[in-house]
Amino acid sequence: MIRVGLQLPNFTFPDRPTAELFDIVADAARAAEESGFDTVFVMDHFFQLPILGRPEQEMLESYTLLGALAARTERVNLATLVTGVTYRNPAHLAKAVTTLDVVSKGRAILGIGAAWFQEEHDALGFEFPSTRVRFEMLEDALHICRRMFTQRQASYEGTHFSIKDAWSSPQPVREGGPPILIGGNGEQRTLRLVAEHADASNLICGFDEIPRKLEVLDRHCADVGRDRREIGVSMLGTCIIGPTHEAAVATLSDLVGSRGVDPSTLPLDDIPQLRKLFPRFVIGAPDEVTEQVAELLALGLDGVVFNMPTQTDDPEAIALAGRAITAAHG
Repeated sequence: MIRVGLQLPNFTFPDRPTAELFDIVADAARAAEESGFDTVFVMDHFFQLPILGRPEQEMLESYTLLGALAARTERVNLATLVTGVTYRNPAHLAKAVTTLDVVSKGRAILGIGAAWFQEEHDALGFEFPSTRVRFEMLEDALHICRRMFTQRQASYEGTHFSIKDAWSSPQPVREGGPPILIGGNGEQRTLRLVAEHADASNLICGFDEIPRKLEVLDRHCADVGRDRREIGVSMLGTCIIGPTHEAAVATLSDLVGSRGVDPSTLPLDDIPQLRKLFPRFVIGAPDEVTEQVAELLALGLDGVVFNMPTQTDDPEAIALAGRAITAAHG
């Protein structure tokens, strides 16, 4: 389902007024669509994540943003990577995703996970239950969303969430409802829920961990009597690309420098060593990126999703990445 996805994680653009933020993001989404990306993702967070910046930096609400992007794009799928189950009642979530599917004429995907960012929960007053409870909530949400995507009036009695004769009208445009993608790579619970409920999985792990995660998912699918090929598996990484190797290295230097790392301490001319230091990065000129993505696909992935945290406001870089990553599929 997802072959080439772009995640937009950054909405901080110095010297650009707030009124221009959406136009910048919309330009990025259009550049992605025109260059071969099939899905555009945004994070479902209210604060910027620690690894990407400071909590006071700009963060747009995901479903409002996706609805607006639906009006500015024509072909790309639209989704969160991923919605935290703690942030919305599942029936409300199902209605929001169905509305996105209607607005986009059948391009919505439900990305969902068990949530993790406790600082955000505490600051905004969202309850942050134990891991066990959050996974119970996630299982309820999966049942409720699937029912509401496929039935005009649905009921479900869950551990934490229930619906009774809940109307879901209109129904989604996409036949069978928006696909359900579960994000995360926990081997005991997350991948088990993928096998039981999901159309797609997005792994967030080092590239060297991918073969083991796929083996675990294969076992879960066998346990529940499901063909693993029914589930599209992608991974989330970071792409640092430039028209030349030197330009990509300069972009990487700017990124690590903004995070307090001295670029002069890095082996910037040694891509294999850089990838050991940054185990979820692909780095380089277009041909280097194509080669590295092809290596990932050879591990058994169906697709890849990349963010470009320092290049969200650079449609040319996004287009360069789209063409290079798409070429890895042959």
